[in-house]
Amino acid sequence: MIPAEVVVLGGSGFVGRSVVAKLVASGHRVRVPTRRREQARHLILLPTVRVVDADVHNPAVLTPLLRGAAAVVNLIGILNEAGRETFARAHVELARTVVAACKSAGVSRLLHMSALSAAENGPSQYLRSKGEAETIVAASGLDWTIFRPSVIFGREDAFLNLFARLSRLFPVIPLGGADARFQPVYVGDVAQCIAHAVDDPATQKERYSLCGPRAYTLRELVRYVGELAGAQRPIIALPPALAYLQALVLEALPGKLMSRDNLASMREDNVCAAPFPPVFGLMPTSLETVAPEYLAGGALKSDYDRYRTGSGR
Repeated sequence: MIPAEVVVLGGSGFVGRSVVAKLVASGHRVRVPTRRREQARHLILLPTVRVVDADVHNPAVLTPLLRGAAAVVNLIGILNEAGRETFARAHVELARTVVAACKSAGVSRLLHMSALSAAENGPSQYLRSKGEAETIVAASGLDWTIFRPSVIFGREDAFLNLFARLSRLFPVIPLGGADARFQPVYVGDVAQCIAHAVDDPATQKERYSLCGPRAYTLRELVRYVGELAGAQRPIIALPPALAYLQALVLEALPGKLMSRDNLASMREDNVCAAPFPPVFGLMPTSLETVAPEYLAGGALKSDYDRYRTGSGR
């Protein structure tokens, strides 16, 4: 029997690489469209993965790409806008394009990555666009599943690694949103849930909030990361006006370490109201179990080691 093929949009990204690895481990063939083939070079080595050069925003390209697939996983998202890469394009317009392409290609199964606290009336453009995309997917008539993770951590994350770098660079950390609460979830757990849901009809037409076992304030996370990095620094919690000014300055700098929209998102606590969904049959991995492996000084691994971690091997 030929294993079912799954198309993973965003398969070369931080979460996508782990999802692809889990799908391969469970016996699936995987198709990964990308406009930056070099970012997917580690996936090309896998015998059941096919990397395709494609612009998934183009319906004329996406529809034929999806034909014959058993399921589509949409992981594409951005945290900050840059040029034509807006929240509306990356989240809302793409959700419409993917839904239409699934219907045209005869694919009924769609798994969609959203975000915890996503809502059309959310406090930030990011959360509002994620909420609007959820509405589009839920109204599609497809066999959808929506995942709503808290901030995701793992070796190549953009969250904890950022604060590790800042702790090593600066003697003091001025911190906006210091009391914002997060419940970080491990990338491997998120990937496992998505891979499980591909083959489990019980997960259809369901939304799943995914969080780790413990909630932290941003101040607590930054302090812990500094300890692991061997560069614990004093943290100065900024009042709202100064936090806004800091975000205004940082969003204008290369790399956009923080934006006003990021700050607005932190008005909503990023924590789960219920335990980890039992349908996935796993206990969420604690931050303290994994973070020391990649944040502690000298904790370096090869690309191959990183892939093995993501694939569970």
